[in-house]
Amino acid sequence: MSWELTRNYSEVTEFILLGFRTPPELQILLFFIFLLIYMITVVGNISMIIIIKVDSRLHTPMYFFLRNLSYLDLCYSTVITPKTLTNFLSNEKKISYNGCAAQFFFFALFVTTEGFLLAVMAFDRFSAICSPLLYPMHMSQKVCVQLVSGSYICGGINSIVQTSFTFSLHFCGENRLDHFFCDVPALIEISCVDTYVNEIVLFIFSSLIIIVTTMVILISYIYILSTVLKIPSTQGRSKTFSTCGSHIAVVSLFYGTVFFMYAQPGAISSPQQNKIIAVFYTLIIPMLNPLIYSLRNRDVKDAVKKILYRK
Repeated sequence: MSWELTRNYSEVTEFILLGFRTPPELQILLFFIFLLIYMITVVGNISMIIIIKVDSRLHTPMYFFLRNLSYLDLCYSTVITPKTLTNFLSNEKKISYNGCAAQFFFFALFVTTEGFLLAVMAFDRFSAICSPLLYPMHMSQKVCVQLVSGSYICGGINSIVQTSFTFSLHFCGENRLDHFFCDVPALIEISCVDTYVNEIVLFIFSSLIIIVTTMVILISYIYILSTVLKIPSTQGRSKTFSTCGSHIAVVSLFYGTVFFMYAQPGAISSPQQNKIIAVFYTLIIPMLNPLIYSLRNRDVKDAVKKILYRK
């Protein structure tokens, strides 16, 4: 009997991504919308990486972290979007079991790493504004590399744990995922075994990551605000705090969507809500980040003008 159950559990070798249940003509429209967003994402983030690499004035810790942020946005958007675009034009909308596991692993890796990197960027602003004399020592090239590496290590640990728990589930032949990519809530939804442990692991890890990184960001900005308010001139306060404006906007967008997606137990039972939120953080945020930083950052705009002038 146990052998029969094991055989049935192992029958799923591929998943069908149901995606967005819309008429065929709307599928074509969505394809072009997603394609346009992805093209803007690719061009925006690659441009940001090249600009920071080329302009020597941007070879500072702040822009080193920003270059890594653009790389992460490009990576986790690329993990999801090409397959989604293919499925818009396909009738089968299939993804292999191993392909699904790989997609989720890399998506979890890059998204988690971005969460820790945003916390690192807040600490960088804290060091620059609150301890300017010690800043070169606190944020040396070695320290910056270690902080980015640590972000990837934390992302890797979370990705390994989440992927291991999720793909140890049994699906008993059910392979229709009510989502446009392989994500934990959709996979838990179709499992035929008790998923209580998986839901608890998802909630605990997501909550722990969000709490730790959010606390670093909040404490950093409390000290930054305290320091900025001590600056006597209004112009000085505005100029100092303007360097943080883009980061605050990016943090608000990223953590707001991730919290609603993963850090509340009830989210797993809302597949339609999950898909809408997932579109926002897999497509919209990676597209907006380079725009936010380029439009609000004078150094980046000056670097672009310099490159265009040379051309």
